[in-house]
Amino acid sequence: MSRTRIRSSAADQACAAAVDLARLGAEEIARPGEVGEHLGFDSEGDRVVTHYFACLDRAYQGWRWAITVARASRARNVTISETVLLPGSGALLAPTWVPWNQRLRPGDLGVGDLLPAEADDDRLAPGFTETDDDTDHQMIFEYGLGRARVLSAIGRDLAVQRWHTGDPGPDTPLAAAAPAQCSTCGFYWPLAGALRLGFGVCANEYAPDDGRVVAADHGCGAHSEATTVPSMTPDQAQPILDDLGYDPMPADESAEAPKTPDEPDA
Repeated sequence: MSRTRIRSSAADQACAAAVDLARLGAEEIARPGEVGEHLGFDSEGDRVVTHYFACLDRAYQGWRWAITVARASRARNVTISETVLLPGSGALLAPTWVPWNQRLRPGDLGVGDLLPAEADDDRLAPGFTETDDDTDHQMIFEYGLGRARVLSAIGRDLAVQRWHTGDPGPDTPLAAAAPAQCSTCGFYWPLAGALRLGFGVCANEYAPDDGRVVAADHGCGAHSEATTVPSMTPDQAQPILDDLGYDPMPADESAEAPKTPDEPDA
């Protein structure tokens, strides 16, 4: 990389020329042979310049040594202000830190594990909000009846979105191949409350979603009306006739045919 100015603002000439001093500062904090060529400088402000050197450590490819030098007002001597190793373009960096409660995925919770809910969890609301009557609100709040927290509107909407777009929803291959929707199935048990119209529980032991919440427009091959069950009563068998002793004749030919007027008597 050629030596270039990173910023266009005017840099202090004495600080910009202190490349050798900056290299000495980098070599003091680096192991032998890890300070490479000078990559350029950056003017940080009045009489403050940061010089960059390539890092030759194979464990820090793409990183660079950043040595900041400064000069006091009306002083000629330039001194080292700060030394640090910074990532450059294409440097290998650690992934962005994510809080533990955001790294959890469904199925991560094992036997004996505890997953505490935060006090300001948007998915939960005070327990007295479960009822719609103001008098009940006051009574439950004062006497501490009911649950401490219940599902909030945000938590309910998140659950609806997660269920409807996931495996219990209508956009899965299983639902696409189903003969009908769960809402018309006899094994579909609707949920109570606000989710009654959209979700229910499958109660068919042979269905893949038995005991799970499914959307009303979900479906599977175990639909109660998928096929017509054959009757358990067998059809009556035809009677067996012994025709060795006589010749069966049609019923209309056995009757005597009427005589015509021109036909003489025998």
